[in-house]
Amino acid sequence: MGVHQSACRTRIKICGITRLNDALDAVRLGADALGFVFYKRSPRYIDPLAAAAIIRQLPPFVATVGLFVNASQQEIESVLGCCPLSDIQLHGDESPEFCAAFPRRVMKAVAIASPEDLARVATYPCPVLLDARAPAGVYGGTGKRFDWSLLDGFSHDYPLVLAGGLSVENVRDAMAVRQWFALDVSSGVEVSPGIKDFDRMRRFIAAVNGCQVGQSVADHHSIGKEPL
Repeated sequence: MGVHQSACRTRIKICGITRLNDALDAVRLGADALGFVFYKRSPRYIDPLAAAAIIRQLPPFVATVGLFVNASQQEIESVLGCCPLSDIQLHGDESPEFCAAFPRRVMKAVAIASPEDLARVATYPCPVLLDARAPAGVYGGTGKRFDWSLLDGFSHDYPLVLAGGLSVENVRDAMAVRQWFALDVSSGVEVSPGIKDFDRMRRFIAAVNGCQVGQSVADHHSIGKEPL
């Protein structure tokens, strides 16, 4: 197992943040990353200046991810110029070459509905987020999951993140599929698009962490045994 795949703990990203209180609650509860949607057709869209105002009030060591859908490099750079994001998430039909054009960290979302979709993952030299395929013109945030049995034997040279229909009810099933670098949840912790629910976030984060207690002990004993 290489350095890209090695992980002692599955991280948690709360996506679709639109309110400061939701952002602060997510961080207090233990979220590692927050996602901000800069796709104007999404019900979770946030203006870059509004996102910047939220990010500047966050404590240190919280990853902030900007989600873009088929935006031009100029459009993305414009947002980066006013919004202090740590990562870029490309959620449209962007090519591997486009993903490699940014000096900032990039994660590519790939919609999964068949083995052919999984074959596309290998073409991206970066972390990949596996999401459920949505209807034409819709890019994520549907609350639907794909068939996780498609992932049997699947691997990628970079970290893998699972999204699509995640909730506290299926966390254990998701964690049983493989060692994920992170889980990315949006609608599963909402009362409406872009409006997060404190108790749902609390229960989701607790469920992810609860699945890792035994595994963390095993990982601790294996430290130093894997080549980097």
